[in-house]
Amino acid sequence: MRKIIFLVLLSLLNGMKTESQTMHIATFNIRYDNPRDSGNLWKDRKDPVTALIRYHNFDVVGVQEALKNQLEDMQAGLKGYVYHGVGRDDGKAAGEHSAIFYKTSKYTMAASGDFWLSTTPEKVGPGWDARLNRICSWVALKDKKTGKQFFVFNAHYDHQGVQARVESSKLIMEKIKSITGDKPVVFMGDLNGSRESEWYLHVASSGILKDSHGLAKMVYQPNGSFNSFRHDGIRNDVIDHVFVSSHFKASKWAVLTDTYYGKFPSDHFPVAVQLSIQ
Repeated sequence: MRKIIFLVLLSLLNGMKTESQTMHIATFNIRYDNPRDSGNLWKDRKDPVTALIRYHNFDVVGVQEALKNQLEDMQAGLKGYVYHGVGRDDGKAAGEHSAIFYKTSKYTMAASGDFWLSTTPEKVGPGWDARLNRICSWVALKDKKTGKQFFVFNAHYDHQGVQARVESSKLIMEKIKSITGDKPVVFMGDLNGSRESEWYLHVASSGILKDSHGLAKMVYQPNGSFNSFRHDGIRNDVIDHVFVSSHFKASKWAVLTDTYYGKFPSDHFPVAVQLSIQ
């Protein structure tokens, strides 16, 4: 009888440990606060965006295109979260951010940083044939319950420069190796490229990271991840991705097509993944 009780308790403890290591990760291009987005203004979208994050209970979410005022609005609506990220136009607050929000109840931030997607990554400025400045922000998070540490990188590739997108993948892989060593890594973002693009394949076939889509036991992909704010503008290809190192198992992967009054919270759908560290 004592042996049976011991085994039951051991099983419960193992279950609790596994649950504490499960994390809900998402990448979400929230569309910058553009006053020309008639019918889809940020002032109307900000509550649906934060409500979506709260409801789906993301532990970590990387956002793209976020201006400082948008991050402040999101922070006000996301109690229990904080974010790291700097503006791509001055390394402070100007321009779009590739910021990372995380739950303070679950994680502490052990380190953080930012670099530009260019030949001079420590300096503000565009790279290669990019039309705009592009930045990658990262954090090292420590799980308060398990003590395990992992890194999260978040980026938004240029929308015009093909060479810039290819070189951005090369640079990010180099940075991940130099910054993280052999620690668990999540790399997410809007790559402005499908699973057939050269810059996507450079990451997915690197031997360091794999697309969580191909690892997940359950996949929900009703459509692609870009919608143009229009029901007739939804693309078939996924351009927002979540890559993980071999330390992770992926149980679920999804494109989330939430709406409010028939409208989309952003011109991208969030891509969400349920992960656990092995």
